[in-house]
Amino acid sequence: MSQTKLMVKGILFDLDGTIVDSRDAYLEAAKIAFETMGQRLPGPHISLEIPKRLEQHLPICDIVKGNVANFLEVYLETYYKVTKEKTKPIPNVQVTLETLSQKVKLALITMRFVPKTQVTQELEQFHVAKYFSHIVTALDTHKPKPSPEALIKSVKALDVNICDCAIVGDSVSDVRAGKAAGSMTVAVLSGLFSCEELAREKPDLILKDVTSLPSYLD
Repeated sequence: MSQTKLMVKGILFDLDGTIVDSRDAYLEAAKIAFETMGQRLPGPHISLEIPKRLEQHLPICDIVKGNVANFLEVYLETYYKVTKEKTKPIPNVQVTLETLSQKVKLALITMRFVPKTQVTQELEQFHVAKYFSHIVTALDTHKPKPSPEALIKSVKALDVNICDCAIVGDSVSDVRAGKAAGSMTVAVLSGLFSCEELAREKPDLILKDVTSLPSYLD
């Protein structure tokens, strides 16, 4: 994989775990949700299993006791409320995006059910919003990743072909969405998924984080 070069005109980035480190936001959401349910807060490893499961549409009934729907209502409301304060940029991501934006068009795709303005505000505080020509949130699609819908919307906005693009993300859903759309796929290890989990999806590249990406552009 290390010899792979990306001959692309556009790059579609995931947000959480790719551009920003969201672990503290996930942990705060779990803390508040478990407290609201009157349940003991599990350790960080178990708490971080929740967003992984949710992204893959897997059950969490072995982690949360009682009414899971009530738990998720509090969990997601808290998560979306604290992201602006609790997320932080991946180290050196600003320089990386500036370098990439001089070579290719960039878009951002997130599974957060929030307006684009909220995502833009979060990116602006990290001084990286200006690098993205287009942003798609879960509110803009009928089917979230791993459906290719968000990717297809993004490439139309960027005016490039999907085969000339790569999706970069930290999750199995990002890789699956890219393969379904027909783009190149780059998995990064800066999020919640392990190298083994991502490797099973057979992405074109697996990188430590996005800061390595410029070296792989042809």
